[in-house]
Amino acid sequence: MRFRNIEIPPKYIKIFAWIVGGVFALFFIAAIVVYFKREALLKAALNKGISKAKNEYGLNVTIKKAGFSGLSTVNFQEITVVPFERDTLSSIKRLSVGVKLFPLLFGNVKLSEINLENGLLNVVFRDSTSNLDFLKRKKAKTNSNKKVELSDLAHNFMNQILYKIPDDMEIKNLVFKLNDNDSAHVKLNLVSAIIDNGELNSTILVNDNYAKWHLNGDLDPGSQKLEIKLFADNKAVELPYINNKFNGTFSFDTVYTKLEKARYKSGDYVISGSWAIKNLKINQQKLTTKDIIFPDTKIEADVFVGPNYIGLDSTSKIIVNKAVFTPFIKYTLNPSKIYEFKFRIDEQPAQEIINSFPVGLFESVDGMQVQGNIKYNLEFLLDEKMPDSVKFISTITPVNFKILKWGKTDLQYLNSNFIYTPFEFGKPMRSIMIGPMNPNYVPIGEISDNFKNAILTSEDPSFFRHNGFVEEAIRTSIAVNFKEKKFKRGGSTISMQLVKNAFLSRHKALSRKAEEILIVWLIEYNKLVSKQRMLEVYLNIIEMGYNVYGIGEASRHYFGKSPAELTQGEGIFLASIVPKPKASLYKFNSDGSLKPYMLGYFNSIGNLMSRRGFTSADSTGYGFYSVRLKEGLRYLLPKDSAAIDTLATEDEEGLLPLLMQDNSKKLFDKLFPSTNDTLKKQPATADTTKTRKQIRQERRQERKGGG
Repeated sequence: MRFRNIEIPPKYIKIFAWIVGGVFALFFIAAIVVYFKREALLKAALNKGISKAKNEYGLNVTIKKAGFSGLSTVNFQEITVVPFERDTLSSIKRLSVGVKLFPLLFGNVKLSEINLENGLLNVVFRDSTSNLDFLKRKKAKTNSNKKVELSDLAHNFMNQILYKIPDDMEIKNLVFKLNDNDSAHVKLNLVSAIIDNGELNSTILVNDNYAKWHLNGDLDPGSQKLEIKLFADNKAVELPYINNKFNGTFSFDTVYTKLEKARYKSGDYVISGSWAIKNLKINQQKLTTKDIIFPDTKIEADVFVGPNYIGLDSTSKIIVNKAVFTPFIKYTLNPSKIYEFKFRIDEQPAQEIINSFPVGLFESVDGMQVQGNIKYNLEFLLDEKMPDSVKFISTITPVNFKILKWGKTDLQYLNSNFIYTPFEFGKPMRSIMIGPMNPNYVPIGEISDNFKNAILTSEDPSFFRHNGFVEEAIRTSIAVNFKEKKFKRGGSTISMQLVKNAFLSRHKALSRKAEEILIVWLIEYNKLVSKQRMLEVYLNIIEMGYNVYGIGEASRHYFGKSPAELTQGEGIFLASIVPKPKASLYKFNSDGSLKPYMLGYFNSIGNLMSRRGFTSADSTGYGFYSVRLKEGLRYLLPKDSAAIDTLATEDEEGLLPLLMQDNSKKLFDKLFPSTNDTLKKQPATADTTKTRKQIRQERRQERKGGG
């Protein structure tokens, strides 16, 4: 390929040379002026910054000495920052900061070096105040009606982080202190931190000599690549303050963080990287009753930030041992808040899935051996403006799945006689034989249909048709609880309640729910226990009053008759107390008749039973007026006529709640039930005399929410 020769007249070349030379001359003159005026410019800039910090944020900033060394390095001595009427926030003995000149021409401050000696960052909390309160003033100051897209904020924030990573750094003795109301203290001493040619090495002393941490890695901010790891010498990384603050344990051996790239993609700002952790240990009594250990977990993440949303893309992967999980999370902020979550497990060996379970989380299946494959799909979508349209789909697909060996618990033990031990406040009540040797044990065929039909109607209408879970019930529960901002309605089936009572009764932590779901699926899918046997066991172990367990004890306790003799009204009453069994006696008047507010419940349950063909339509309350508490218990009844425990009859859609719960408790208390309740209950035995003191204690307990 040949290019045509272009003749440029010499005069034009001279003109261009003069222009270029003039521009360089102007830059040179400006540089000289700036160089000789830089001390004055620096002083003016510092005075402006100090004045702004004082007027806008209430910060008293003092700098004993500041000046240039070289062309672009500023040295400071004895810097202090003290918020108004608060403890000193920060002090630095010596600090030098160098900036790169070329990025500065375009308005970007890119650090070239940092040297710091003897610094202190001191955070103090005193009651409702702290020396960080100035941040609230900053937030209020920066609020405006100008709409800023989240993607641009994320881009600017990431650039600020990368630009502030210097090419060279040396920090000696930078101390961070935290004082939490003089009751807890943390001291982190960054003994040394050096960045040399992109390599970071640091040593951190925790609470003097409690532990020695290292934060090391490779940094290449210009290429948007960072790789950092945190670990401790000869022990796990843990912070006593965190463990004491939350009354638990949180530790790990090593954590890795890697930033691979950040860029705009289809209008979103996407940050790609990975995160890995070794031997993560968690133990907190409201989450778990024992150590939960994640031996080897890694997340390969693509985080996306759009104009009004943020999320984790489905290209991300969670890798636990050899099992691979694919998550998708999206949170939309406006015009309405939308929560979207998807979780997928592509078909892979079931044993690898089980082996990926954290150690200690699913105690019942520890050591279980299986064959076959499993794939799973979960989809959830909730728009706060349309909670009734919540989407919830959960599908597990086993392929040639089979249990070869039980773990710690034989999930088929429900098929034979066994000992059941109910727990109250973390303590065992008494041992109950579930089998013919117990005179109160009742085979399913000897229980009145009046009670069986009532309990199925109120607790789990589709029990004999579902596989342990009812998606529609879960969707409805999510919508109701979201609208009420509390747990007003549950979605537990009889299968789930049985597993909770028979396998997990002593566990009162949030992790129990995950184990409950797993055991239910294993039992139901593999048909380890028949539906008839599950219902029989359930009816013989459910709590139905103070120290009253099972329909055999309950029918004799309340009515002095066998379960086969229960009338329709008595069956409906006994079904009504299952959600709140300790409030049972407060449903009666002093003469043994039911309180009027219970009539609505009877009509609601009766009408549902009628529509299902279990009974005939009845306009007289489905046996409500014939229910009478046996005389031996009437002396325990409260003398006032106040309805201590009201019972909702129908929800907004005309359906009974699957699980009616104690609305007096706060949401956090229900999520994390305490195992160390200081209120001690007095167990009651059927047909036994109680003291007046015991009766008063029971009444007080009922007023607090029925236990």
